[in-house]
Amino acid sequence: MALTACGNSSNPLSSGSGTCSGDTNKLTVGSANFPESETVADVYAEALRANGFSIDTKLNIGSREAYIPAVRSCAIDLIPDYTGNLLQYLDKSATAASSADVDAALTKALGDQLAVSTPAPGEDSDAVVVTKATADKWNLHSIGDLAPHSADVKLAAPPEFTGRPGGLPGLKKNYGLDIAAADFVPIDDGGGPATVRALTDGKVQAADIFTTSPAIAQNNLVVLTDPKHNFAAQQVVPLFNTAKKSDKLTKVLNAVSAKLTTAELISLNTAVSGASKTEPAAAAEQWVQAQGLDKPVA
Repeated sequence: MALTACGNSSNPLSSGSGTCSGDTNKLTVGSANFPESETVADVYAEALRANGFSIDTKLNIGSREAYIPAVRSCAIDLIPDYTGNLLQYLDKSATAASSADVDAALTKALGDQLAVSTPAPGEDSDAVVVTKATADKWNLHSIGDLAPHSADVKLAAPPEFTGRPGGLPGLKKNYGLDIAAADFVPIDDGGGPATVRALTDGKVQAADIFTTSPAIAQNNLVVLTDPKHNFAAQQVVPLFNTAKKSDKLTKVLNAVSAKLTTAELISLNTAVSGASKTEPAAAAEQWVQAQGLDKPVA
């Protein structure tokens, strides 16, 4: 996917000074390395431009381990994130699971350099996903049902899944799902096409795929329930450097978040990853217009 505004270097962070400017009207919006993040970042960029902000973008940066330091250093100023995973990144000991508890804990964990505005109602959680054939074969309904088959399970997920609290450590602790190191298949596409293909081709028996992925319905995949809340609440939330915080920025981001429901996330993802294969920037522009966010927020 083409990088916009800041060139097309293989490293989106290779340009720019990383110096926090005092101009709160000028922002660089970033994204992680999967389509939903890029699309939501483009949504933020479109809405902010409509409200008089000067916006550059640095998209497809990588995982949280790459982009959080970039926000702290102002290599980027703003990026969409997810409340539960962001909390667990900032506080490895965090145990909050519900939306309210995660929000309260996140506020405390942000520190002096990071800030968020109001989370969107839209939620996109990690999930352990299997094919219908595997679910039928082993009578799977919840993640715990997969645990007795640990020795026979290869699991695909982003590389960081090995160390994250909600990743392999959490699956073992909460459900007894013990994936051997040799059976973990790292795929760095955020649960995207390569991960889905590994699952549907039978190269793995389970995969970490986001719940708003249109690939779940398209491939008749089964999301295993998570009754012990291994994966915390994951509402979309704008994360930004406190040097860029302003009432105007918060007002625009809150207006976007209010419209960004789970159904709208799925709609955006379907436009980008479904049959039409709309570019994220085009899908974002269409969505912003449809939601009336292409005009200054009152």
